[in-house]
Amino acid sequence: MIKNKTFKSIIEKLIEKVFSISGLLTSILIVFICYFLFKEGIGFFKNSTIENGYGLYVNSKNKNLNLSSQDLKQIFDGNISNWKELNGINKSIEIIRIDDVFSIYSEEEIGENYENLSSKTSELIANKEGSIGFFPIEYEPKGSRVTKLPTNHLKLSDFLRGKEWLPTATPAPLFGVLPLIYGTLLVSFLAILIAVPLGLGVAIYLSELASASQRKIMKPIIELLAGIPSVVYGFFGLVVLSPFVQKIFNLPIGETALTGSLILAIMALPTIISVAEDAMRNTPRSMREASLALGATHWQTIYKVIIPYSKSGIITAIVLGMGRAIGETMAVLMVTGNAAIIPHSIFDSVRTIPATIAAELGEAPSGEAHYQALFLLGCVLFTITMIISIVSELISKKSYKKY
Repeated sequence: MIKNKTFKSIIEKLIEKVFSISGLLTSILIVFICYFLFKEGIGFFKNSTIENGYGLYVNSKNKNLNLSSQDLKQIFDGNISNWKELNGINKSIEIIRIDDVFSIYSEEEIGENYENLSSKTSELIANKEGSIGFFPIEYEPKGSRVTKLPTNHLKLSDFLRGKEWLPTATPAPLFGVLPLIYGTLLVSFLAILIAVPLGLGVAIYLSELASASQRKIMKPIIELLAGIPSVVYGFFGLVVLSPFVQKIFNLPIGETALTGSLILAIMALPTIISVAEDAMRNTPRSMREASLALGATHWQTIYKVIIPYSKSGIITAIVLGMGRAIGETMAVLMVTGNAAIIPHSIFDSVRTIPATIAAELGEAPSGEAHYQALFLLGCVLFTITMIISIVSELISKKSYKKY
């Protein structure tokens, strides 16, 4: 008997140690992931606004130029044609790239090993007062008649307030995250607006109206929805929902924010239904019986007793459903159109933060500004989901303290 107690005590201590070590390793892993994520993301701000390895050069007579990334985009897109619009000289802007140098000068003039390429770029910039050259730094023009435009480091304000996401634009990539944040929030909140009434209706039915046999059948089926891969949801949305939305609303394309919201609403339903139904079923039986004993009907008991009592649990279900919607990647990537623009209606194509990371991370050169910008997007998404988790935790604690 004593040996059995000793053996059980050893087993219990061993299991306790295993759980402790497991919790410690999990905590260390979470801290390491967060450190790696934010380390790579913060490295984004060490990059210059100009494409890595290149420089911008103008004629030395063209002074007082302080060009932003947006100004450079307007210049290279042809939307600004005179330097006077940017407080420069009154000359038409002429863009010169390295390919233009090879088209103007012969191979003999440039040299077999490009030894004269730097002097030729200098000559072009010096002879054309309105020119702006975009050249690799190894072939940069030099001389008193050439000025290299100063480059600034990428700023947090430009990242958070920028309205364009064009990470491959030249000469100055644009990393404005506003379209992605707007797209993420629009799709997620619209999905919650659709899912909450449906989810609460089903939760009320399962908790208060369905028979035991109906509950045994419906509950596993609903929870099974959470196990369906997101790519299957995305395929369903692309093949079924997208053409349906396009036809019903007479749209040019069906890949819109509304389509993404419908898919996310379906994906968030199992979470909302399960958590809300559990909260309602935890209402003490004495409260139900007291309400009925006072003459309240079944429906009056539901919306005046059960729902108010389980309000904190219902709010938690909504918050968790929102977290599920915000973090979804594959399904949203397939059905929202992937247009990195600020949406003006639910019928516009949008792009979310998770979809952007999934679509571009494989193509971004490791260690470059684009690569680090995607990690910074991960930091933004991490912050949003962390806020949602904290809100959910606070609501749960409030519920326990109250009851």
